[in-house]
Amino acid sequence: MLTLGGKLKFKESLSARLGDVLSLLYIASSVLKRYEDRERPAGEQPLLAWALFDINHRIELALSAALRNFPIRPVGWLLWLLVFPWGRRAQAPSDRLGHRAASLLLTPSDTRDRLSEGVFTTPCANNPAGRVNAALPKVIAAEPVERKLLKAIKSGEIAALDAEAQLQEARLKGILSAEEASMLHEVRLLVDDIIAVDDFDPAELESATMLRRHNARVDHAA
Repeated sequence: MLTLGGKLKFKESLSARLGDVLSLLYIASSVLKRYEDRERPAGEQPLLAWALFDINHRIELALSAALRNFPIRPVGWLLWLLVFPWGRRAQAPSDRLGHRAASLLLTPSDTRDRLSEGVFTTPCANNPAGRVNAALPKVIAAEPVERKLLKAIKSGEIAALDAEAQLQEARLKGILSAEEASMLHEVRLLVDDIIAVDDFDPAELESATMLRRHNARVDHAA
């Protein structure tokens, strides 16, 4: 700031990177405070570690980019030696840590419940997140049944190609019980409802210009 003075505000890329660093420091402080306020729950340690690894890595990227592009090169080299005397050392979260963190989010647990406190999770037509949250335990419970059905399909015990026909054939052949087939059918309906996207008539997607041209052609033909 001493070297650039008022010109700093005109160096938008530089000031943006420094602003990113400040924002990430605030986020790191918030993450640590929440962890302390919760009395350091052991179940949240993978999430805390992932967040701090990611924040440190992103701070280092922003700082290194700012220093590499510092307009006064000698000052940039000096700052690099002060900030990174042993080079860049921060690492992004590892895949193993990411897997542990993701497992906490994909499995019903106290940790997951704490993270969703204050979030509207009631399943209803206008709340897809609530429907996903409500379906998760049922999807997990149906996983062994799904694997059993897939194994039978791969081994050739089930010849049907349609999903519903496969369930019926598995039930008739005793591969799945009636309760298991019913459970898998219900879960598939839930999943189909969750992943379904909006369907629009092609006419609704036409631009105003195309619509005017179409109406003009219709009027001309009449």
